This record gives sequence, structure tokens and C-alpha cells, in this order.
Amino acid sequence: MLTPEQLIATEALNKAVDKALRHGRVSFAPSFVRSREASTLPPLARLIRGGRGGEVRLKLYLCMVMMATAEPFDIKRPPTPQTWCRRLALPADSGPRRVTSNMKWLAENGFIELGPRRGYAPPTIQLLPLDGEGEAFERASLKGRYVGIPIEFWRNGWLLALNATTIALLFALLESQGGHSEPRYVPRQRRESYGFSHNTWTEARKHLESHGLLAVTRTPQGSDFDYQRLRNSYWINESRFSEMPGSPSGSNPTATEKDEWNPFG
Repeated sequence: MLTPEQLIATEALNKAVDKALRHGRVSFAPSFVRSREASTLPPLARLIRGGRGGEVRLKLYLCMVMMATAEPFDIKRPPTPQTWCRRLALPADSGPRRVTSNMKWLAENGFIELGPRRGYAPPTIQLLPLDGEGEAFERASLKGRYVGIPIEFWRNGWLLALNATTIALLFALLESQGGHSEPRYVPRQRRESYGFSHNTWTEARKHLESHGLLAVTRTPQGSDFDYQRLRNSYWINESRFSEMPGSPSGSNPTATEKDEWNPFG
């Protein structure tokens, strides 16, 4: 359930969604979620490193992608640190400093470029390409396969209700789900490509289940002629985004499996 501060922040997020004229889904490239090389962390995993700081910068970045709707995918009149605090339910005293420091982190690590300040106005924000292809940020939905996040993720306050690691696993499982209509088993190599630790996966899975966003079932893997093993298969219930966090229909997922995730299958 959203706190009073988060409910106020949800109203501020709704204004941002309305201003951006967003409908449907916000697209993210698969390369934002998964790494092509085992030795390299994908951008999403890089964002959530660093505890509380990771949470602020992840939510800042997700809001920026939602807000920048047309080429060159920039924000010419960005929110002030105080406005960001209202949108992200951050405390008024320490929040602006956290916003400023994490904005600087995003710029120093190649996620955004900050333009020059004009007077007391905050610097403009330019989204940067993260996949090493091309010189400018491009809308992921125009490049082929993408991870689509329903706009209700922002409008109904899910961005605020979920912590950084839970959001990261949500993105990963939606990427793995990839438009299929049934629960999906996530093979070891694919799990590793997301860059999450065992503890991150396990704890985030519990949070998604508790919010009614994730169903985990046990399905056999292998042919009839091979030894079949029951493995966890995952399904994100996207219809849940149309409801507010904490609403009764989300108290229990439609199907759950209580065993801990087994990294070996």
C-alpha cells in the first residue's frame, strides 16, 4: 500500500505523464536489461548498485525515459530537484542533495548529458545511447524487439511502491517473457546476463509475488526421453499495473511456488 507521501508523489507523477502525453507502453531496449557479454554488467544492473543511491538514480532515469518522448529525446525544461523530490516521495531536507548527486552520477556514467545552466534553472537533460550503437538515443520500439513497461507503472505509483532491485527483476522477467503467453523458464545463461546476485533475485521475487505481480509455477523441462526436472517458470501479471499497489486483488498471486530459487535449476 502506498504511504501518504507516495500518494502525493503519485499525483505529481500523473502530471508528468499527462504533460508527456504518454499512452500505452514506454519502451526500453533489451540491451538495457541484458548484457551481451558475461564480463559486462548491463545498464540496469549498473544503476541499482550502491544501495539507496541506486534506487534514486534508477527511478530518476526511468522517469526521464518516460518524459522524453520525441527526438532528440531530451528534456529542455527539466524539473527542479524539489520537483523531483515531490515526484519520487523523497524528503524535502535531504532529497534535493540526493537528486543532484545522482543526476551527476548518471551524467558521469554515460546515461545522460547535462547541458549548461541558465541562471537558476536546472541544466537541460539529454538521453544518451547505452548500447554502443549510434551516436544518439533512439526509441527502443523503433529498433525491433523491446521491453514495454505499461504507463500505469508510473501513473498508479508502482515506481514508488517497488524498490530498485524489485523493479530490476520486473524488467528482467518482462524481457524474458518477451510476448509469450505462458510462464517462462529462465535458463542459467540468461539469468546471468541480467547481472543480478542470487540474493537479489530471491528477495526481489518475493516482493513481486507479495504485490500480486508475479506468478511462479513448477514446469517440467526436457523431452519425454530425457530425465525431466521441475523448474521454476515465471509470469508477470501485467493487468495488475492497472490497479493501485495494495489493492485487494493484488494480495496474492494467481500461482505461487514457495521454494527458494535454485541457481542450478
